[in-house]
Amino acid sequence: MTAAAGAPGEWLLYGATGYSGELVAREAVRRGLRPVLAGRDPAAVERLARQLGLASRVFALDDPEAVERALAGPPRIAAVLHCAGPFVHTSAPMVRACLAARSHYLDITGELAVFEAVLAAGPAAREAGVVLLPGVGFDVVPSDCLAARLADALVDATELDLAFAVDRGGYSRGTLKTMVESLPQAGAVRRAGKIVPVPIAYDVREIEFGCGKRWAMTIPWGDVATAYHTTGIPNIRVYAAAPWRSVQRARRFGALVPLLAWWPAKRLLQAAIARRVSGPPPEVRETARVHLWGEARNAAGERVTATLETPEGYRLTAESAVECVQRVLAGKVPPGSWTPGRAFGPHFAAELPGVVEGELRRSPAAAPTLRGDHR
Repeated sequence: MTAAAGAPGEWLLYGATGYSGELVAREAVRRGLRPVLAGRDPAAVERLARQLGLASRVFALDDPEAVERALAGPPRIAAVLHCAGPFVHTSAPMVRACLAARSHYLDITGELAVFEAVLAAGPAAREAGVVLLPGVGFDVVPSDCLAARLADALVDATELDLAFAVDRGGYSRGTLKTMVESLPQAGAVRRAGKIVPVPIAYDVREIEFGCGKRWAMTIPWGDVATAYHTTGIPNIRVYAAAPWRSVQRARRFGALVPLLAWWPAKRLLQAAIARRVSGPPPEVRETARVHLWGEARNAAGERVTATLETPEGYRLTAESAVECVQRVLAGKVPPGSWTPGRAFGPHFAAELPGVVEGELRRSPAAAPTLRGDHR
């Protein structure tokens, strides 16, 4: 298997001036790589390109001809790492351009609809001889690899729960704007193989993370989409740790969510985010940790659980995304549409700097209990 035609090092980073995009660009340069930086804002793109000594291209995704010219070069682009969200608006035009140009496509989305659309494009990717690989950042590399590990350990699993707890940190402007864009869809689980909308904090449970017990509530995380494609397990829930008061506030907020179906309300909220939010500062990215937990169960009641610990999410995104691009360009993934766990295996996350796999634990099915007659 070889990469699509084009020099192995010629890859384009679109959305390079966003919070995550710039971290990816700097990580690439740290590794001695020279991506072409791209975006729609000439001043911002060219400023960052000058700082890093990299080539740049400026184009908007609503201009298909401009996108095709940018990928055609010269030099021709062999792969695109797409970091400009909300991906529900930006992914489809970039995927179309990559298929037409026979360029590999990778992104850092966490959006369920985007995962489903990109993963459904596998036949077109195989025909074009390219790789489509969504979710190569914190969404969803560590959790997808954890899901794959659990599924390998319990091959007849019918239920999968995944969860994460962040000890410190926050969200970037782009992440929060993307979350607002997904409203009023506020929650989702996978049930009998289908993604089903549910209310905010639909289910709440206490989970034993590697850092201790935490309350956690269901969220519409990317694994509700990707873990099914990775494992085939039909019933999936993803939880995020939160203090009990935050869970209660989230449930109260659920009553207001329908108002955010009105697009002017969304735009006002996103504008406020743009003014007030940047992202976790460098000291947090360097020191914060994320604790992941997962459990798979089969119909007989057998269970396997495992944990994973990673660096702060945006730091992991930069390191993971660059590593994935390098592996795809090296021809290590065959043409088609893939999740990270299927593309690189269940232990890929553990190969990244600072990631620690926890012990896999098995619990047999509970013995049936004899009950007395209490009539």
